[in-house]
Amino acid sequence: MRNRTGHVIGPRRRECARGSFILILLVLGLPASAQTARRAPTPRLSSAECLACHTDPNLSKVVNGQTVSVHVSESAFKASVHSAFDCTDCHADVRDYPHEPPPQKGSCATCHPDAETAYARSLHRKAVHEGRARGASCADCHGNVHTILPSSDPRSKTHRAHIPQTCGACHGVQFVVEPAGIRAQPFFSYQQSVHGRAVTAGSTRAAICTDCHHSHDVRSAADPQSPIFKFNVPATCGQCHASIRDEFLESIHGQAIRRGNWQAPVCTDCHGIHLIKPHIDPTSPVAQQALARTTCGRCHEGVRLTQEFGVPGGRVSTYLDSYHGRASRLGSTVVANCASCHGVHNILPSSDPRSMVHKANLARTCGQCHPGASENFARVKVHAEVPVSEDIGSILKHWVRRIYLWLIAITIGLMVLHNGAIWRKKALARRALEDRSILRLTSQQRWQHLLLLVSFFTLVLTGFALKYPDSWLAWLLGAHEASRRIAHRVAGVLLLGIGAYHLVYIIATSEGRQVWRDMRPQRKDLADLLQNMRYYFGQSAHRPSFGRCSYIEKFEYWALVWGTIIMGATGLIVWFKAQTTRWLPGWVVDVALAIHFYEAVLATLAIFVWHFYHVIFDPDVYPMNWAWLDGRVSALWYQHEHPLDYARLVGAGPAEPATAVPPDAASKGTTVAAHPLTPSKDPVEASTGAPGNPRADADISGEEVR
Repeated sequence: MRNRTGHVIGPRRRECARGSFILILLVLGLPASAQTARRAPTPRLSSAECLACHTDPNLSKVVNGQTVSVHVSESAFKASVHSAFDCTDCHADVRDYPHEPPPQKGSCATCHPDAETAYARSLHRKAVHEGRARGASCADCHGNVHTILPSSDPRSKTHRAHIPQTCGACHGVQFVVEPAGIRAQPFFSYQQSVHGRAVTAGSTRAAICTDCHHSHDVRSAADPQSPIFKFNVPATCGQCHASIRDEFLESIHGQAIRRGNWQAPVCTDCHGIHLIKPHIDPTSPVAQQALARTTCGRCHEGVRLTQEFGVPGGRVSTYLDSYHGRASRLGSTVVANCASCHGVHNILPSSDPRSMVHKANLARTCGQCHPGASENFARVKVHAEVPVSEDIGSILKHWVRRIYLWLIAITIGLMVLHNGAIWRKKALARRALEDRSILRLTSQQRWQHLLLLVSFFTLVLTGFALKYPDSWLAWLLGAHEASRRIAHRVAGVLLLGIGAYHLVYIIATSEGRQVWRDMRPQRKDLADLLQNMRYYFGQSAHRPSFGRCSYIEKFEYWALVWGTIIMGATGLIVWFKAQTTRWLPGWVVDVALAIHFYEAVLATLAIFVWHFYHVIFDPDVYPMNWAWLDGRVSALWYQHEHPLDYARLVGAGPAEPATAVPPDAASKGTTVAAHPLTPSKDPVEASTGAPGNPRADADISGEEVR
């Protein structure tokens, strides 16, 4: 049953209503008393009278179309901080029953004006006023007004141990805080921090949200009145770390903060904000391994401080090049770092007599790790390659460096020139001695190979320089990024052009169609691979006999075809990503870029490991296979590597497979045949039995092998 205000009337409520009705009739029956009653103020209801109805668990009302319970637990109310007050102290407009008009919502500001004033300045109230989000109200943090417990009660939502979870009820839920333009990550970071873990472990002294942000007056970090405003951070942290705060404020960083220097670091710049970890944690920004490369290096490696304040830059790189830095990079956990020499919170300039790096204190500072360190020991430069100063040691080191750089360049340059001339002469002499009578590559094929070589290595060099702009390769190619980018694209277009031309070549020319026939994979290729491995691992005495193209050439050819298609397609997607994303989702570009990079790594390694071995480092062809220049190979080499095609050229029957020599053949007196590449007999003579055979001469020296 509901009344006119929408309240659901329970059994106890109906009894209360009947009693009230009888009381009204009695009052109306006394005319004299009625006149007096109309003139006297209506007495307020007592808490007992209110609870007579509101303790009914079924009591509810309809608000905005939703049924809301107005039940009040009498026991919970009596245990709350408000138990000493009457209901009408908060609900002052409630005079009688029924509540018409409906009572207004009670205001906490009536009894808590200071808290209300502070809350009015907070981010929570501003978010509500600006319509950006639903800011936290009193009840969100303190709980239901009828059951609020004092903060000293361990069961209270505002008890110190429960503050992180109370704040996390909103700030730990992304969809709740996202409308306000913030993220939930800080809450989870705090939970993993040294403070959050200590609170979870039961500590009552570890920092909680309200220690740094305040409780009611929560302000933005950009507000000068906020405790987390940059220049207020030392004082905020100093609430718990007073001695460290005093030490920091006397340091060079603290002095800069007191002067209003925004670029000087405060506690949170080095330790982090919410995810503060102990220095013994390897993932902490103040861990021994991280100090030089990340924490101190953020400011002291670049030139910003140099340009603005004259503070030397390059401190990280010069440290890492020193003995200490190299030991640190190798994993040492005891080697000296920035804090070992300069201090932690008490960092002072070297000109200050209190500084650990003042010249009068250096021997003692070094002696922490090097017992017995003298003043001369302390004068040794800690940072390597520092700019030349006025002391004699730095000047001499500078000139030693310059002299040796010139000496190295001249000496090694002359050695390269000397040995290069010898290598060239010997290589050409060896080439001239060989009977290079077989045409392996035609001029058409050599031009395709040369353009492929130029485009491929241009792509490799410029591509990795673009991927790693700080590498020595990028430095070698010049500092102009645009030129590397243009060269990479030009080489890519050239590679695709060669691929398109080769496709026309193998379709439209008889020479190209022969290449296609020679390069087609066959079942024999797999058998040849297995037999070749058995032979070279000593499991067989016979090598497989190859035709014009073995599985080695076929594998490389089809790997090139595959790589050109993959690199071309992904390269075009990345190059024309604006056009690509008109039709495809953006992640396609990211995936294409990843494929492009790893395919480039695979192709480069394959060239060096597979192709270069067979055309350069194979002892049978070293110093190189000259066919890429003039197309010709030695008849002896061809007979050894491609015996089936060699036999076809000379018009003989199938060549006998090469036979491995038993390891103990010489010791047993066995007659050992010469290696097929040993120049013992003219190959034409060996194949035909008649030196100077006109047909054989024509086959070997005149016919273009396809």
